Amino acid sequence: MTPPLAHPAPASAASAADPTERIRAALFHRIGADGVYARTGLYEEVLQRLTAFVTRQRDPRAEVLRFPPVMSRAQLEKSGYLKSFPNLLGCVCALHGTESEIRAAADRHETGGDWTSSLAPSDLVLSPAACYPLYPIVAGRGRLPRDGGLYDVAADCFRREPSRALDRLQSFRMREFVRIGTPEAIQAFREEWMGRAQQLAAELALPCQLDVANDPFFGRVGQMMAVSQRQQALKFELLIPYFEGAKPTACMSFNYHRDHFGVTWGIESEDGAVAHTSCVAFGMDRLAVALFCVHGIDLARWPASAGRALGL
Repeated sequence: MTPPLAHPAPASAASAADPTERIRAALFHRIGADGVYARTGLYEEVLQRLTAFVTRQRDPRAEVLRFPPVMSRAQLEKSGYLKSFPNLLGCVCALHGTESEIRAAADRHETGGDWTSSLAPSDLVLSPAACYPLYPIVAGRGRLPRDGGLYDVAADCFRREPSRALDRLQSFRMREFVRIGTPEAIQAFREEWMGRAQQLAAELALPCQLDVANDPFFGRVGQMMAVSQRQQALKFELLIPYFEGAKPTACMSFNYHRDHFGVTWGIESEDGAVAHTSCVAFGMDRLAVALFCVHGIDLARWPASAGRALGL
């Protein structure tokens, strides 16, 4: 168990307005951009223990895949991300051209010029969710086996949402359990996980509620898509308040994509029907921050059930 830390200094006016400010210094160090932080040893220890806790919930039949923080731009474009969330996407850009052209662009910085005007997009984007690279891999294997597919995927993800709030990082870690198969199998998988998630929150001694939700679709068309998603109950979220009176933060989501990825990538069930997909997403950083906000930074004082779950 990590030795207890000293209690934080008395709350300032800023921390009184936002109680999460009291624990920020114990968890993160700013590195020049909102929502992107250096993480302390205390924080990383809890997140690693939380990762192990989630791993223990994995179906033993699941295939494990770990993805890098970047993915194919062409694959993300094909998945339809630009139609739904173009404002959140981060693209990997680089200096292109001859050696002299690249040198000239870099040298402009030394004279106060703008070297970034010479940047051009590469064939990579920052992964906005852990499951996107999975679907073309599955499609490339041919038809699914009789029982469909189960997968455990994870990645460091990025969404362009600059904010100082600890529950809205730009760079964050996402873990997902993904089910691919028949509509009946998909819905049973999601229903089971919506029940299990609340049990896991209870083990971690975290208050929670489950509610229907929608993705943050972009623009006016996106507003209609959000309404439709809610009406069809395609997305639910496990919501955890970080402190008394706070608006709850979505720390897990339960998503039914219907046949979107099946049609997009040509994923077929054993009988040739278009496969449906679902994912249970764990916002690992949001869950870790929730633990500290609710229980404090002294791990020795955390509730016994949380200690047992995390092996403290």
